[in-house]
Parts: sequence; structure tokens; C-alpha cells
Amino acid sequence: MAPAFRALADPSRRLLLDRLFERDGLTLGELSAHLPTMTRFGAMRHLGVLEDAGLISTRKVGREKRHYLNPVPIRLIHDRWISKYAAPVVGALSALKGHLEDRSMALPPDHVYSIYVQAPPERVWEAITDGAETERYYYGTRVNSSWKPGEPVTYDYPDGTVAADGEVIAIDAPNRLEITFRARWDPELEAEGFVRQEWRLEASRDGTTKLTVTTAGLRPGSKMAEEFGGGIVFIVSGLKSSVEAQMPAVATG
Repeated sequence: MAPAFRALADPSRRLLLDRLFERDGLTLGELSAHLPTMTRFGAMRHLGVLEDAGLISTRKVGREKRHYLNPVPIRLIHDRWISKYAAPVVGALSALKGHLEDRSMALPPDHVYSIYVQAPPERVWEAITDGAETERYYYGTRVNSSWKPGEPVTYDYPDGTVAADGEVIAIDAPNRLEITFRARWDPELEAEGFVRQEWRLEASRDGTTKLTVTTAGLRPGSKMAEEFGGGIVFIVSGLKSSVEAQMPAVATG
């Protein structure tokens, strides 16, 4: 958490995060325009600090590099500090939504959330695809699928009702999973149809895994866009906490 605290201490970096909160997926040029007294290189260095701290994620779209606010570290700060001393303010911290006009998969995605998990990719993959695991962090739902391209995916409540469903688009265990996703817990959300979601895992040299969850297909201003902003943050941070709590302690000394 220390890198996030240090990154947030600078007013220019906080301003960049504010601009991404207002409109996600901005380029370096668009963000530099909000720091008129600073060189483009200076803005790029600030963005590098934010990316190293995990507060933003980036995605290359054509020749452009787009930047996305990553609220997961802020959620973890909340879980570690704020919730101990005050009433929960998760909605205010994580109600983030995309502001891009065109929602096709060929254009920038709506949300790109990343987090580092202290576990190997195989363990994180198990947490994503095993129903007994998802019950611990995915709002109590159990995922069910044969995990083959074209096969269905469901997230079921304990009483057997379907919370969400979709289809496996592509799978490369334990590196990448792409699915469609439709919310079924609310008729209004169900009527909005499917979005596409990618779970990508990257192994790090120190034995950790970088997990990036990308969502595309949300309509700006829709109820689903609002719910996904906070919901995915809760799920990703919950997955991290669940997996790390079950990892064996490393002996020291």
C-alpha cells in the first residue's frame, strides 16, 4: 500500500486521477493538456509513478496508449484503514464508470482493473474457475462451466437460481479467459444484455501474479455501467484477499 500512498501525495498525480475518474481511457496527450505548466515528459513520469503504484492500468489501442483508473488499490486502502474507523464508503470510492462513446470491442474497453496477488498463476486461475472458490468472494455465487470455448458459464446462488450467465469465448489456462457476461439478478440489468470480460494472468519473477480484468460493451450511463464500476472492484479485491489468506506462511529467519 505504501506506493499508492506515495503516489497520492502529489497534487499533479491526484489531478490526473481526477481526470480519469471523469473520463476513463485518456491518452498521454489528453492528460498532458490538464497540466499546462508541465512538459509532456513530466506528465509521462507522473503517469509512470501511478502505474507502478497500481493506481492506473494501460492498454495499447492501435498506435495509442490509453490510461484507465484502477480503483482496486484504493479499495484495499479502504479495507485496511477506513472501514476500521468509519462507516463503509465503498460506493463513493468505487462507483467508477466508463465514459467512452463507442463500446465495440475494437475500441478501448470500458474498465481495466489490475492487481497483484501473492500466489502463482495456477492458484489464481483456480480461484477464478472453481465454484467452491468463487463462493468466498463473488457475492456468494458458485461458478459452473466445462471451461471449453462455446460452452455456457453460470454464476449460481446457493438456492440454485442463476445470478449471471454467459459463454466461454476463449480460454488458455492459466493465462487468459474471455467470456460473455449477462446479469440476471435484476430484470432491468438482464434487459441490457451481454458484455464481454477478459481475465488475464501474468506471472512475475517474485512469484506473484498480475491479474487484469477488462470489461467491454457497457452502455454509458446505464445501470449496468454503474454497478460494474463498484462490483468488479469488490470481486477482484475479494479474490486477492481470499487467495492470499489461504497461501502457506513463508518461514523467515
